[in-house]
Amino acid sequence: MSNTTPATHSAATEPPDPSSPRRNSKRPKYSRFTQQELPACKPILTPRWVISAFMLVTIVFVPIGLASLFASRDVVEIVNRYDDECAPSGSRSDKVRFIQSNADKTCNRTLTVPKHMKKPIYVYYQLDNFYQNHRRYVKSRSDQQLRSRNKENDVSTCKPEDTVNGTTIVPCGLVAWSMFNDTFSFSINNNGQLPVSKKDISWKSDRDHKFGKDVFPKNFQNGTLIGGAHLNESIPLSAQEDLIVWMRTAALPTFRKLYGKIEVDLKAGDTINVVLKNNYNTYSFSGKKKLVLSTASWLGGKNNFIGIAYLAVGGLCFVLAMTFTVIYLVKPRRLGDPSYLSWNRSPGGH
Repeated sequence: MSNTTPATHSAATEPPDPSSPRRNSKRPKYSRFTQQELPACKPILTPRWVISAFMLVTIVFVPIGLASLFASRDVVEIVNRYDDECAPSGSRSDKVRFIQSNADKTCNRTLTVPKHMKKPIYVYYQLDNFYQNHRRYVKSRSDQQLRSRNKENDVSTCKPEDTVNGTTIVPCGLVAWSMFNDTFSFSINNNGQLPVSKKDISWKSDRDHKFGKDVFPKNFQNGTLIGGAHLNESIPLSAQEDLIVWMRTAALPTFRKLYGKIEVDLKAGDTINVVLKNNYNTYSFSGKKKLVLSTASWLGGKNNFIGIAYLAVGGLCFVLAMTFTVIYLVKPRRLGDPSYLSWNRSPGGH
């Protein structure tokens, strides 16, 4: 009896042969990947490595931030809000009645050039409190119709501006229907006209691939309610760049869109006389309209945020690097010192 017991115990504790087949086993096939046995590298963040990393970020970010700020500073920008000045004073309802009436909406504005502006000078219109990113507004268009003449009747996504009197609208949808229609003409120092070029103000990819050369406006703004600009029915959509610019919807409620380019230099102190047509209705939703003239740098338009962000991150990394350096020099700590373990620091080992 005593001789058989150890044998039984030994057989019970002996591990099974891995080569022997197992019935109904759910054990996955052995793999070094699934068992996390692949070689790995885990960096040890020593004080020198951490301080060096922070200093590297500082060295890279601070010059980029300074260069961005200097580039933004060199951009000359003139911003003029005209919606209040070009409408009769009074309540909002009075302004809405004025903008919807047939009254003459010509308005004169005078701008002064603060610094020398090198060509090209970009002319923008800016709208505030206009939510082009609203879901129903963004979806109210037909990209297939804009691209191909064969898709003229593809207006299922364009409601409520899909048809008029049973006939298809081209281009259909609320986005095209609400196209900006204020106009601007410029003269300098009362001497002559300042021409504004509208060539290549839209994205080339949009002109070539998103708006067809064989698609022409049809029944556009022929309904009872006029939303914005009219389109020339003899010009294909691919050549109507004001429309192409407008159809690229903005992500934020305050946005600028390119109206044209002035291809001459402007000197400091020059007086620009602007004759505009205040046609576009922003009074119904308490919006604002602004005229913007701006030069550009290698970074684009005037934008201090990028430079400030780079300087803030670089400055923060510099402060952290100096703080860790002082701590490392004043109170150094040997790497892997077991005396800092909790059970070694407690007197009772608890």
